[in-house]
Amino acid sequence: MSVRMRLQPEAIGSGLTSQRVRDRLVERLRENGIRDERVLNAIRTVPRHLFIDEVLASRAYEDTALPIGQGQTISQPWVVARMTEALLACEPKKVLEIGTGSGYQAAVLAALGLEVHTVERIGELLRTARKRFRQLGLNIRSKHDDGRIGWPENGPFDAIIVTAAAPALVDALTEQLAVGGILVAPVGAANSQSLLCLQRDADGRITQQTLGPVVFVPLLSGMVD
Repeated sequence: MSVRMRLQPEAIGSGLTSQRVRDRLVERLRENGIRDERVLNAIRTVPRHLFIDEVLASRAYEDTALPIGQGQTISQPWVVARMTEALLACEPKKVLEIGTGSGYQAAVLAALGLEVHTVERIGELLRTARKRFRQLGLNIRSKHDDGRIGWPENGPFDAIIVTAAAPALVDALTEQLAVGGILVAPVGAANSQSLLCLQRDADGRITQQTLGPVVFVPLLSGMVD
């Protein structure tokens, strides 16, 4: 599994979005415990500055979450890297993402050569993310729908990543997880969330571990255009 993106000059960036700045972010992630070189290379390659408003581009390679409108955020790079690293433990091929948002997490997964299916409930965010996918030549399947439903007609999935927090795991999503697959999701209330990693074994049983505390926007039902 390797990073496959072919970037245009504007994707590479300059100044505060340059390759040197990206390399510093990768070193920071490595110092903070991210070990999978495939993930680090994907973070280095994917142009995060193209997934946020231009006014915030100078902060694109800080290790922090940033607003993307509609009350949503682009996740902190360390969180993106940690969730991606956890998913790769099962060597997945087909991945479902719940909560496309800016499209950055999906782009990181696609850069790793994965078949990515992503669902977003906010139409405006999804339309913008699709433009970014086309700009970067990424073949990502996307759907405007209620993320709590998942994408059952395209399942089961080798891995599922949820980028918004629910008070408890959503049964409809765990049911779409293939045998041997991994689901990573933030679970809990607004002021107390944990990042959970679940794996379905050959007998269909699910084991669970906690990866640490996180802060995500809530996983809401319904759709918004």
